[in-house]
Amino acid sequence: MDYILEFEKPVYALENQIKELESNQGSNLDLSGEIKALRDKVDHLIVEIYKNLSPWDRVQLARHPLRPHSIDYIKELITDFHELHGDRQFSDDASILGGLGWLDDQKVAVISIEKGRKTQDKVLRNFGMPHPEGYRKAKRLMDLAERFHIPLITFVDTPGAYPGIAAEERGQAQAIADNLEFMFSLKIPIMSFIIGEGGSGGALGIAIANQVIMLEHSIYSVISPESCASILWSDPKKAEQAANSLKLTSLEAKRLGVVDQILSEPPGGAHRNPKEIFESVKKLISQNLLPELNSLSGEQRKEQRFEKFRKMGNSFLRNS
Repeated sequence: MDYILEFEKPVYALENQIKELESNQGSNLDLSGEIKALRDKVDHLIVEIYKNLSPWDRVQLARHPLRPHSIDYIKELITDFHELHGDRQFSDDASILGGLGWLDDQKVAVISIEKGRKTQDKVLRNFGMPHPEGYRKAKRLMDLAERFHIPLITFVDTPGAYPGIAAEERGQAQAIADNLEFMFSLKIPIMSFIIGEGGSGGALGIAIANQVIMLEHSIYSVISPESCASILWSDPKKAEQAANSLKLTSLEAKRLGVVDQILSEPPGGAHRNPKEIFESVKKLISQNLLPELNSLSGEQRKEQRFEKFRKMGNSFLRNS
C-alpha cells in the first residue's frame, strides 16, 4: 500500500511480517502456526485501533487516497450506466457525475460528487468541489428522474462547494438553495450516501433524501476543520482542534438526527476491502431502502422527507 496513515502503521508492520513469513515458507519449513498467530494479532489490533479513533483520525480516514470514490460505486453497483452532461446554461461541471442505469432490475438515477484520483483527474473534477453549473446539472437530472418516476441515489464526497470568485459570480449560493428547495418537492424515492467527506452546503445540495446513510468512517460537517480553524483562530493548522469540536463523525451525526443510518465498513476501513463495502451498499439499497420507499406513495415520500429535516436536531436540543 502506497499511503498509510499514522495510526495504521502498526497494522501494516504486522502484515509485512506475515508476507515475509509466507515468502519463506517452503516444503521443509512450516510457519503456518506463526502466520496464524500474527493474523489473529492483526485482527485484534484493527479492532482496538478503530474503536478508539479520534474525530481527526476519522477526518484523515474519510480523505484516505485509497478510499473508494463515487465513480467506483457507480462502476460496481450500476449496470448500463449512461452519463448525462451539462446544465443547459453554462457548461458541464465534471465534479458532478450523474446519469441513468440499472441496479439489478430497477432503473435508477445516480448523482454523485467525484474528487478524482490522479493529478490530471483531480484538476478535471476540481477536487470534488462543484461549481454552480454542477448543481444545476444535478437539478436537471433530478427533474428527469421525477418526470419518469425513477428512484434517485446520490453519493456524496466533497470538502464543500467551490468557493472561488467565478463560482460566486455565477450564483453558487442560489444554485445550492434551488437544489434544496427542489429536492423537498420531489415525490420519487431519494437515497443519499455520505461515502467520504460531506462538506457543508456543497454536500447538502444533493443530499436532501428520504434516507441519508453515512459510512462508518465518513464525516459530515457544516464546515471543514481547516476552514473552521482559519475563521476561529486564523490558523488552519489548528484543524485537529476544530475537528474535535465539530461533531462531524457518523456517531455524532446519527445522534443529532442528521443521518438515518450508519453503514459499517470492513475492518480497517472501506479502502482495505472495497468489494465488501460495495456489496453492503448494494444490499442495503435493494433489500431495505428501495422496498421500504417504494411502499410509500409519492406524497408520503415528500412529506416524510420534509418532516425528517424539519425535526433535525430536536432530540439534541431537548437533552441539552
